[in-house]
Amino acid sequence: MNRVRTVLGDIPPGELGVCDAHDHLFLRSAQSPGQELDDVAAARAELAAFRAAGGAAVVQWTPYGMGRRTAELAQLSRATGVRLVCATGLHQAAHYDAELLGGLRGTGLAELFVSELTDGIGTTGVRAGLIKVAGGFHALDAHARWTMTAAAEAHHATGAPIAVHLELGTGALDVLDLLCGELGVPGERVILGHLNRSPDPVVQRQAAASGCWLAFDGPSRAHHATDWRMPEAVRALAEAGFGDRLLLGGDTVVAGARSVDGGPGMPYLLRRARARLRVELGAELVERMLTEHPGRAFAVDWP
Repeated sequence: MNRVRTVLGDIPPGELGVCDAHDHLFLRSAQSPGQELDDVAAARAELAAFRAAGGAAVVQWTPYGMGRRTAELAQLSRATGVRLVCATGLHQAAHYDAELLGGLRGTGLAELFVSELTDGIGTTGVRAGLIKVAGGFHALDAHARWTMTAAAEAHHATGAPIAVHLELGTGALDVLDLLCGELGVPGERVILGHLNRSPDPVVQRQAAASGCWLAFDGPSRAHHATDWRMPEAVRALAEAGFGDRLLLGGDTVVAGARSVDGGPGMPYLLRRARARLRVELGAELVERMLTEHPGRAFAVDWP
């Protein structure tokens, strides 16, 4: 039976509730020194604000080695009542130091992902519910192919969905050619993120035809110039017959983007973005994008 794997255990997809399908409570990267998401009290306040706005679940896409704070996730979920889904996987090489990557290259990366999905992360007992990987700008380098190959192996062993960071929203078709073409991952098990950052309607329709999930996440402090085009892009996909493949998220990646630190944060998704999308799509589809769709995208018949 399909279940969504949260940090507190597996639940039926219908119990996920209103879900931010792509966000971060904790995040640390060599690319953004001094901008880390690592404040537990701020994370708790952000979740409480999201809950007060009507939110019930958050999928954290922070992968291995980027400060997931897994033990804290379980405690925060209990304290706030917000269901949390944790990721395994690996981001672009630039986000890690060479020593960490060197150590991983001497091990079985797919086995690491499978272990975190099935046995748990470290000694926390928390199991990941998805695999996060990343493409490059209009291309896939050797690191992306290595991580995506391992992600596909882990998917075939567990059924876990694969969530993909598209650099500046590009490279969707290259990712699908590799994951779904060469590596045999079903399209409906792939979630493409950051599509609002490259608002190309032709590519988006071509990607949607694979059966994959299309995640529109924002508002983005770094890529705000494309945020205003998101409702139009989502409406075009719905009118083309792909309304049942859409997900929404906030993608908070630096402390200043949290609502409790003066940014839009997680509550914005429900406080402002939802109302804006209702104008384009109608309330029924928007509510399905926030509830039914995440349940389907992240639910797995776990072994």
